[in-house]
Amino acid sequence: MPAIEPVPDVLLSLVVPTLNESENIADFLAAVRTNLDAAIPGRYEVIVVDDDSADRTWEIALKIAETFPQLRVVRRKNEGGLAAAVIRGWQVARGALLGTINADFQHPPDVLGRLLERIEGADLVVATRHGDGGGLGDWGFTRRFTSWGAAQIGRVLLPEVYARVSDPLSGCYLVRRRAIADVALKPLGYKSLMEILVRGNVGEVHECGYEMRKRARGQSKVHALHPLQYVRHVFRLRAARRASQTEPRP
Repeated sequence: MPAIEPVPDVLLSLVVPTLNESENIADFLAAVRTNLDAAIPGRYEVIVVDDDSADRTWEIALKIAETFPQLRVVRRKNEGGLAAAVIRGWQVARGALLGTINADFQHPPDVLGRLLERIEGADLVVATRHGDGGGLGDWGFTRRFTSWGAAQIGRVLLPEVYARVSDPLSGCYLVRRRAIADVALKPLGYKSLMEILVRGNVGEVHECGYEMRKRARGQSKVHALHPLQYVRHVFRLRAARRASQTEPRP
C-alpha cells in the first residue's frame, strides 16, 4: 500500500472521498484546482473516490474531469467507510505525496498550499484545529463536546499518538508515500490519520492550523454508528501497537 509506482511528474495525489456531495462537488473541485494550480501547477492529481452516491456525485465529477485533466474518479460499489475510501484512492495514486481532504468545505481548500509548504523536511503534515492558530469555528456545543470526548478516549488508549499530533482526528493531511509503503492499513470507520500514525513508518511530523467550518450545503454523513466504530478502531490500534512493541527484534 499503495499499489502503483509513483510517476515523477506527479508530486501530490489528493484523495477526495465523497458520498452524496452533489451540492458541493463542482465548487469544491474548482477551489481545489485553483489552489493547487497556484502551488504546484501541473504536478498533482485529484482522485474523487465516491461511494456510489444516490445523488450521482460520481457522475458530476466525471463530467468535470472532461475539462480537468488532473481529475480522476473512482466509483466504489457495495463498499463503504470514509477512511477505507481514502485508502482505496491511494491504491491507484501516482504521487510521491499522498493526501486527503473532505468535499464539504469544512476543510478550506486554501489550506492545501500551506500544507505543501510545511511538509518540507517531514513525513507527515496535519491540518490541525487544536494548534498553530487553528480553531473549531462556529461549531455548536454538542459537536464540540463529542469531539472532546473522542479525544479523551484517544489520549487514554493511544497516548503516544496524541503526544505526536495535536489533532489525530483530522481528516486533512499529507503523508509521504514512503512512510506507508508496504504497510497494511486497516482503517475502521471514518478516521484514517490514527491508522497511519500507529501502523506507518512516520518520522518527523509538522502541523498547519486551520479553522474548521460548518457544512454550508448538503447533509452531514456522521451517523449513530460512528462513535462505536471509533472506539473499536482505537482499541484495535492499541492492540496493534502493543503487538509491535512485544515483537522480538531480529
